[in-house]
Amino acid sequence: MGEDGRNTEDLMRLLNEGALSDVVHAEDLLPTFPNQLARLCAERETARERVIQRAQIERSYGHQLFNGTRRPSRDKVIQLAFGFGLDLKQTQELLKIAGQSPLVPQVKRDAAILYCVLHQLPLDEVQKLLENFMMHALGN
Repeated sequence: MGEDGRNTEDLMRLLNEGALSDVVHAEDLLPTFPNQLARLCAERETARERVIQRAQIERSYGHQLFNGTRRPSRDKVIQLAFGFGLDLKQTQELLKIAGQSPLVPQVKRDAAILYCVLHQLPLDEVQKLLENFMMHALGN
């Protein structure tokens, strides 16, 4: 079993055996995006206000993301990952939970963002790096 719950093979086996109810009601499937944000705040002992500020997301919009009343764009998820100070694995997991595509090094802008995640750069530096390579900033 992976750290994010049952693995795909186990779930596919259950579905093949006709156990849809077991899969749908499983407690160890991916959490909702707002639940994951709340869990990250609790783990890091930080307030959502602080994360929103560090993620450079407009305050009311950020709270809507935390409350689940807005669905985040891929850039907003990445900004939140920087706001939390997530590592690469955690960033990719947050993107997955949000229903967004992972960062891939074959895409130039993604490669730049991956570099910043791997080197734990603050969001201000990420935005400057993207600007220096004439790529649009996160959130724009």
